[in-house]
Amino acid sequence: MKTKAYYAAILMGLVLSAASATQGFGEKVSSTKALTLAGEWRYALDKNDVGVAQKWYDSLFVGRIALPGTLDGAGIGNPNMLLPKLEKPQILHLTRKFSYVGPAWYVKEFVVTKDWANKELVLNLERVLWTSDVWVDGTFVGESKSLVAPHRYTISGLSAGKHRIAIRIDNRKQFDISVNDMAHAYTNETQVMWNGVIGDLSLQLKDKLSVKSISVFPDIEKKGVRVIVDVANETGKPVSGTVKFSASLKGIPVRATTEKFAISGNHGKIESFYSLGNDAALWNEFNPNVYTLSVALNSGKLSDKASTTFGMRRLSNENGYLQLNGTRIFLRGTLECCIFPLTGNPPMDKAGWQKVFGAAKQWGLNHLRFHSWCPPQAAFEVADEMGFYLQIELPLWSLTVGKDTATTHFLEHEAQRIVAEYGNHPSFCLWSMGNELEGDANILSSLMSSLKAQDPRHLYTTTTFSFQKGLGTAPQPNDDFFVTQWTNNGWIRGQGIFNCEPPSFDKSYSKPLRGVTVPVISHEIGQYSVYPNLKEIEKYTGSLIPLNLMAVKADLERKGLLHKADDFLHASGKLAAILYKEEIERALKTPEFSGFQLLDLHDFPGQGTALVGLLDAFWDSKGIVTPNEFKAFCGPVVPLANFPKAVYLSSDTLTAAAAIANFTGKPIAQKRLAWTLSSSSNEVVASGTIDASSLAVGYTANIGKIEAPLQSIGKAQQLTLRLGVEGTPYQNSWSIWVYPSKLKINAGEVVVTTDVQAAQKALAEGRKVLLNPRWKEIKGIEGKFVPVFWSPVHFPKQAGTMGVLCNPNHPALASFPTEPFADWQWWDLNINSTTVILDSISTVTPLVEMIDNFVNNRHLASIFEAKVGKGTLMFSSIDVTSDLEKRPVARQLLYSLLSYMNGSAFDPQHELRPDELAKLTTSKTEENAKKKSEDIY
Repeated sequence: MKTKAYYAAILMGLVLSAASATQGFGEKVSSTKALTLAGEWRYALDKNDVGVAQKWYDSLFVGRIALPGTLDGAGIGNPNMLLPKLEKPQILHLTRKFSYVGPAWYVKEFVVTKDWANKELVLNLERVLWTSDVWVDGTFVGESKSLVAPHRYTISGLSAGKHRIAIRIDNRKQFDISVNDMAHAYTNETQVMWNGVIGDLSLQLKDKLSVKSISVFPDIEKKGVRVIVDVANETGKPVSGTVKFSASLKGIPVRATTEKFAISGNHGKIESFYSLGNDAALWNEFNPNVYTLSVALNSGKLSDKASTTFGMRRLSNENGYLQLNGTRIFLRGTLECCIFPLTGNPPMDKAGWQKVFGAAKQWGLNHLRFHSWCPPQAAFEVADEMGFYLQIELPLWSLTVGKDTATTHFLEHEAQRIVAEYGNHPSFCLWSMGNELEGDANILSSLMSSLKAQDPRHLYTTTTFSFQKGLGTAPQPNDDFFVTQWTNNGWIRGQGIFNCEPPSFDKSYSKPLRGVTVPVISHEIGQYSVYPNLKEIEKYTGSLIPLNLMAVKADLERKGLLHKADDFLHASGKLAAILYKEEIERALKTPEFSGFQLLDLHDFPGQGTALVGLLDAFWDSKGIVTPNEFKAFCGPVVPLANFPKAVYLSSDTLTAAAAIANFTGKPIAQKRLAWTLSSSSNEVVASGTIDASSLAVGYTANIGKIEAPLQSIGKAQQLTLRLGVEGTPYQNSWSIWVYPSKLKINAGEVVVTTDVQAAQKALAEGRKVLLNPRWKEIKGIEGKFVPVFWSPVHFPKQAGTMGVLCNPNHPALASFPTEPFADWQWWDLNINSTTVILDSISTVTPLVEMIDNFVNNRHLASIFEAKVGKGTLMFSSIDVTSDLEKRPVARQLLYSLLSYMNGSAFDPQHELRPDELAKLTTSKTEENAKKKSEDIY
């Protein structure tokens, strides 16, 4: 790489020789204290990293680009040549239309007026990826490296008239901050490795006496703030004068005070306590009161003004809970992984972040975790105003922390920049050193301890979970809070439980949390994959192309399945929503919990195309559930019911314990809970009320008993239990399934068998056959209730299905009440099944199919019918014949299938050859044929 002197020399030649090329390209400085440099710049790419030579000027600097902006946004760089295919790299993430990683040069002329001449100016580049170098009139000014904070440069001694600024931005990786470039501060998985300047781009006049920074430390007990003003004195002599503090809330002045100050050197601090008075307004999610504090310095002819915002709040971890202003809070959170699919970079204006936080709030959330990155100023400002609790992280996702000293020093400086730039924001609540870190824990602990001592306004944790033994299962000694998936005593998220344990709704994660004494937040819960919304493709009108989604669409079209895409989306999405509901409610039922962090409420289009959201990557709803339906179990108040199972017999009594999670910050006084149990036609089966003298802050269990005898249920039904707080919008609901206790299975004309050869013999005789092979002997895919975890590309060795799709109105399911998608009553059926792949045999129409993952898009079935020779066949890869006394759902499904097969409606239209039928089972079935044929009925 060339030296700074080399670049300075060639740029001096460039500036002196090329003035005529930029006539009319500069901007005139006004009499204000800031000059925007936004607008048109000339640029040149330096992909060979040789600098920009004078002789190349005309050929290289002919391009123009609008800054703030990026090369991607301007369509500059290497054009995409990939086609939509279900292969890497297209399926890994969204694709850049144009990409460029390397140095790029940007030049612009500006004019300094007489009132700015020979004064100190500050160049502000609000956000740049990695490194910028600046020259003015060919003189090297300096270099800056940061992923989290503005790059700022001091420029002195410019005469009145025209000047040229040149900025070299290098977006190549500088430090080892992540595994496979997945840290979201620098990645192509979500945002892209853009080159440019995306935030404020300006020159600001700096007086010889100036405010460098203002730090505000609230004290809610004293109803005021400790203020530290960092002052720069460039006069070369001691200065003294007055400093005026004034605050306002929502534009209304609070009070003003004036004090004296004196600074002897070129740098000094003014410390003062500023009282807000007895009416000081606190900040929280329900009352996001944001103050503006102004500081004015006066010393003779010298003066300067600056301001900052803050909120009156005190965050603590007393008694093992997150507390704000002395009251428990519960974080209902999701991740923000720098997902902005139009631009490939985060918005730098408040409007862009209002979309993000507005959607999150609409869906009941109050918390965002910024995974391995720190957002810009505008994000904090919006979060302050909307009352969001943020977790910020260093730009770090590493398995080798401490291995590289230069990286460690860079991160230490990044931490200081975060303190300086964003520390005053009340929304900045939690601070983690990074995501899933491994390596030298002592280095992380040392860095965190120094930050805690410096800035006590936040709570800190060593790492947001870790797979390293000792880091991920228990908090570190100086952690203020703990984010994890499990402890030494077990899982605290459903991914490790929901497919292994029968559904129950009276569980919590209290047992795994025994002995944990700091607030616990569950890590990245959910990750239930939803089938792609192919209509989303048309939204990509910016700098990224959804080749991944386009490839899925082309594959479906080629296989004749495109017409099912919307059904796949809806059914897989409904299953995900059901699972998210239980994830969240189980967290709310855990008294030791202080919150959860979803992964994710909206889609993550990287890391193998992880479409895990109920919202798409644009924060728009997919139409699976409504915001109000989601807020019913994810809001500040959630009614809860504890009951042991999803499936009942008509001889049972539904017994549930009413509970409530109240995180409004105050008790709900003298309210009554009302409950109903009703049918799908809204016929009330049972109802009641429960008096509650007071619903305290936190989780209150066993408020009262819900009891509903089910003896009046004469046929299989899906019922809905509703529970709410009377006179409030707080309502919640759950489905249960009730089946007749005494159900006679009558095969009638149907041969029910587990043996293929016996089935073929009966079919050859022209009989009706229900073939239900032993599911472990069926060729196919392991049956699972939960859908694909995260991404079938990122984790390819999983079973890989995405839930049930069926037609509830088909006569085969007439006695088996179901939605078109899997709900909890399908758990036993899916677990005891093998999904068959029908791609290699004749086309049949499944009565119950499994949705394949979007990478394979195979034709899958669990139950189908067909003509085979002279006979008619019902094939079920779900076990509907064993242990029926203990498996009422399987018994009911068998009853429904047999009722259909014994009626006139059973008339399959598609044919299946006997040899094709034989291919569906393993050789073990052939071995069984040597034994006596097993006719079940």
